Amino acid sequence: MVQREAVLRLDDQWARVRAGAAPTEPAEREGLLEELIGALRTLPDDPECTALLGLRLADRAALRFAAGDRAGALATIEEGLRSSERAARHTPEYARWYARGLINHGVWLAWPLSDADRLPKHPLGPAAADGPSAMERAAGERARDLTRTAVEVWAGLDQADPVNRRGLAQAKVFLGDRLAELGATEDAVAWAVDAESDFRQLLLADPAAQQAQAAEEALDHIGRQLELRLRYLAFDELVGLRTRGLLPERLLPRAVVAARIRSVAEPEIAARLHLDAEQVRTMLEVTPWLAVWRFDVRGPDGLWNALPHPWHSATEVRNRTAEDVAGELLRGFTSSPDYPGDAAHWRVLLWWQEEGDPAGARFRLLAGPDAPSPTPS
Repeated sequence: MVQREAVLRLDDQWARVRAGAAPTEPAEREGLLEELIGALRTLPDDPECTALLGLRLADRAALRFAAGDRAGALATIEEGLRSSERAARHTPEYARWYARGLINHGVWLAWPLSDADRLPKHPLGPAAADGPSAMERAAGERARDLTRTAVEVWAGLDQADPVNRRGLAQAKVFLGDRLAELGATEDAVAWAVDAESDFRQLLLADPAAQQAQAAEEALDHIGRQLELRLRYLAFDELVGLRTRGLLPERLLPRAVVAARIRSVAEPEIAARLHLDAEQVRTMLEVTPWLAVWRFDVRGPDGLWNALPHPWHSATEVRNRTAEDVAGELLRGFTSSPDYPGDAAHWRVLLWWQEEGDPAGARFRLLAGPDAPSPTPS
């Protein structure tokens, strides 16, 4: 008992240091944490100390990440999760600690799959022209599986408790992010829409709660993610989401535009998305999309060189397909002084909203003396 009380006092001391209430030098800080972890390990049969060991190993992992030791950090958090999992069955609070640890580990594992804005680097998955390495993809798949386990842990807790409902909603958001990083965009959208519904219910239940601002921020994040992810969905995937009730009404205009960009005819859009023809026409007329294009010419060294404006530019359009916009650009290009001639290799890529991976272009065309007659991909 005396040993346990001493360990818990040491943990309280670390908690104050961690919170900044007791400033310490980095070396002293790390020494205190190492001493605490060693002390917690001496009580493997104590549920509270086992749960705290998981948290403190996560703290050590965070310090290692900050120092640039990603491999050491990941190994440490794996050990911490094993401790957290053992404690999770004892109380709901320890289960919550475990679920949060799973999510954090997923974020750290998947870090190379996202850019500086925490958006997927390879949203097209296996179709990407420059996808993740085998090691990065394996880490991303592990992150996805850990996050899915976190969703299951939160879902297994009492959903009458708003803390657990909020935790489950947040876990769904993270699962959507992990799926998007691996290119599973339709599933990513489905989980994000599910999470959005959960957060809206939390706001409706108690709009004055202290956590209301966090819920609103989460909704803003989800909204931005959904608008981004719709750009990568094929029409059949949009139809699938609509059929499952996972395409929110506010995103229908964007879905209609996405379909039209891909040259789906208006009657088919209306029929398969269960909309009136007039609704579809109105959405297309009032909802613009940004067409972004780049013409490249291959040099003697075999590398593609982008041409200057106006062949590398963008414009906002309404009710036009990617092929419509590209066709007009091609007519202008082939009759311009910048056209390199029939003996050259050249290509055009046209994206929706922003330039990116060639695999994500809504229109692609390659031309050259040894190429077949240019046709859009």
